[in-house]
Amino acid sequence: MDGVTPTETFDLLIRGARVVTGSDVRWLDVAVSGGRVARLLEPGAEAVADTTITARGRYLLPGLIDSHVHFRTPGLTHKEDWAHGSRAAVAGGVTTVIDMPNTQPPLFDPSDAHDKHAEIAGTSLVDYRFHAGVDPSGLRRLEGFTPREATSAKAFLAGHHTAPNVLRDAGALEELFRRGADSGLRLLFHAEDSEVFELLDQWHGAPGSYRDYERLRPRSGGVVAVAKLIELVRGYGTPIHVLHVSSREEADLLSAARAAGLPVSFEVTAHHLSFTAEDTRRMGARIRLSPAIRDRTDQDRLWAAVIDGEASCMGSDHAPHELSDKVRSPEDAPPGLPGVQELFPALLTGLRRRLPEWGTDELLRVAVRLLGTGPAGLFGLERKGRIEPGADADLVVLDPEANWMLEDEGVRSRCGWSAYQGWTFTGRVERTIRAGRTVFHRDQGEAAWFGEPDGVWLGEAGAKESPVGSGTASLVGSERR
Repeated sequence: MDGVTPTETFDLLIRGARVVTGSDVRWLDVAVSGGRVARLLEPGAEAVADTTITARGRYLLPGLIDSHVHFRTPGLTHKEDWAHGSRAAVAGGVTTVIDMPNTQPPLFDPSDAHDKHAEIAGTSLVDYRFHAGVDPSGLRRLEGFTPREATSAKAFLAGHHTAPNVLRDAGALEELFRRGADSGLRLLFHAEDSEVFELLDQWHGAPGSYRDYERLRPRSGGVVAVAKLIELVRGYGTPIHVLHVSSREEADLLSAARAAGLPVSFEVTAHHLSFTAEDTRRMGARIRLSPAIRDRTDQDRLWAAVIDGEASCMGSDHAPHELSDKVRSPEDAPPGLPGVQELFPALLTGLRRRLPEWGTDELLRVAVRLLGTGPAGLFGLERKGRIEPGADADLVVLDPEANWMLEDEGVRSRCGWSAYQGWTFTGRVERTIRAGRTVFHRDQGEAAWFGEPDGVWLGEAGAKESPVGSGTASLVGSERR
């Protein structure tokens, strides 16, 4: 740890916290200057700062990364918009998001990324990047992307209401792998085989009730797709990342492929860790997902992948819909639910219940691996996901023992509802700091304060580029949504 010169004054000093750095957990004071971590100091070390936050009895985490959100911009902002989505994010300790491309229009060209950034400008409490989209009828469009616009590209192998652009042709899928290998783009997949589902629908018809939903959107769709992808990785060496893995068989195949040295990684969502198919039968459209939520044995296997390090990261798959959409008939109700605000609380509470013998230090190291160092490494966010000198000063103050319930007025997403309403969580975000400035603070009266929406579009290697607002260090009013 560096010493402090007598004339040095920091912008911010956080004292007395148990700090989860990304590599270890220890008592430290953290000094911030110019939006970055400047020093890690021994507790109580002499230091001067313009602002000091006392965090005794609290943990300090790196700002969390959600690499799988649908903030619905552009074209679907009646479901969610960037202002509300980013408020939900910071309320859950998330300071960086990577947004998915299935918007209206979809993000198929580099120019689409610049247009999307222009629409977001001045509304974001979080820093952000974009995943490019794979146009099934125009794979050549991927050639124009530079790391400025995207380092990854997502393909849908099965579709749904907000994902109509499905890559169904085997030849086109091989071409995508060739282009991915040439371009350096990491390929992301919604890995379910559309032909499996079409075959089942010809036999039994589309799911007409939530009792039938998981059975008619079964694990076989994911298993077939994952097996095909692994064979293509063997042939082309193109790195892939499989999203929202839902079954034990998929987790086994992907973990085996990674152990064999193939460039394969996968994500688990909080929804698949929190609910089972029995909950879908009971709760219906609120937790209708694609891929479907599966059985208890699948949930147990996914938890093992999370705890043991097989899963590279967790994502929220934050995909809000208006309740008026969700109450349609089962065949017409769109899959997806909000989740960026609930991601970290659901993970930490689930870890506590699964591992009651583990201490808080150990549990938070798992959480920071999945929501910090893991996604930062996958997606080139070199200054994110850890607390160390030179890293962006994205920080989360956590009360690790607080028990709290998510109530209606606490939901920050524009859609106004959550599948977790009424859940009791343990561990509560008290303050979220991005670039050294508070963007969320919960005061003792439970009112939520949000800072200036000056989040930036992140360029290559996580360097900050294209600021989207001047920003100040002040907080703005007390708000409920």
